[in-house]
Amino acid sequence: MDLLKQICDKAKGSGRTVVLPEGQDPRVIKAANLAVQAGVAKIIVLGTPEEIEFSENAAGMKLAPEVQVINLVTDPLLEELATAFYEKRKAKGMTPEQARETLLKKRIYFGAMMLALNKADGLVAGSIASTGDMLRAAFQCVGTAPGIKLASSAFMMGLREPTAAGDNVLCFADCAVNPCPTAEQMVDIALATARTYRALVGKQPKVAFLSFSSKGSAKHELVDKVATAAALTKAKFEELGLDAVVDGEIQADAALVPAVAIQKNPGGAIKGDANVLIFPDLQSGNICYKLVQRLGGATALGPIVQGVAKPINDLSRGCSAEDIFGNICITVCQTL
Repeated sequence: MDLLKQICDKAKGSGRTVVLPEGQDPRVIKAANLAVQAGVAKIIVLGTPEEIEFSENAAGMKLAPEVQVINLVTDPLLEELATAFYEKRKAKGMTPEQARETLLKKRIYFGAMMLALNKADGLVAGSIASTGDMLRAAFQCVGTAPGIKLASSAFMMGLREPTAAGDNVLCFADCAVNPCPTAEQMVDIALATARTYRALVGKQPKVAFLSFSSKGSAKHELVDKVATAAALTKAKFEELGLDAVVDGEIQADAALVPAVAIQKNPGGAIKGDANVLIFPDLQSGNICYKLVQRLGGATALGPIVQGVAKPINDLSRGCSAEDIFGNICITVCQTL
């Protein structure tokens, strides 16, 4: 089954509420209608009447009546959100006036504060806003998930052909956020990624920490970092009682090919059947997902922001309405 269809089918009937802050974008109008028509979520769009009218005209369609529109300039919710944001940021020197101005000028913050006050379950934006603004709003308004100090990203890779172990979907992390995580930070990345895989695929995560070494076959400080991260993650998962397998450091072929695992990782927890791949740094993760996508013909869904207390997902500025719809479905599944 197509990866995105699988995720969207899982999101149907969720009853979750997703806020789309960029109502001034015609693509958002189309995506909102797609989402309510498919029954994957309740949708709130932020925008002034003038913005919504412009976007509807440009999209060639009216917003479906099921879509809720909030005029962020005049709605009484503005004052409630601004007061709450001020309380979060006053220790950093923010004034009430600055809090209100931030929510109006950067509507991502308005939407993120809706999540912080449980007025929505997830947020999708970035067709206009920058990734930097998205991440800052996530950190300042919502914060990281319990037990996690570091937000990260993952890509769901829908493979054209299954792996030797029979998996059609792999999860790669971190491919978009953290340039050179420490061993301790890699624990947070692995924990968040295992949860992402479980939420979107529904199977037991089998987490491989990748390196150019398998269980000491090479000696280097970079190998030591990955081995330490794997050991710390294994202990963390056991402490939390998570149903997941962790192994590393391990080379990619041993992680993904059972016949190779017999030779390179005998007795290892991962027997060539890894479905979650944790890369040692952003360079290797980003390069590998693009190679698998472009040369291997895989479908790459992401970057999926993870490790945040409420799901906030970023878009490419060149996204289509269908891309936004797909991100809505992913966001919903992260809440289930």
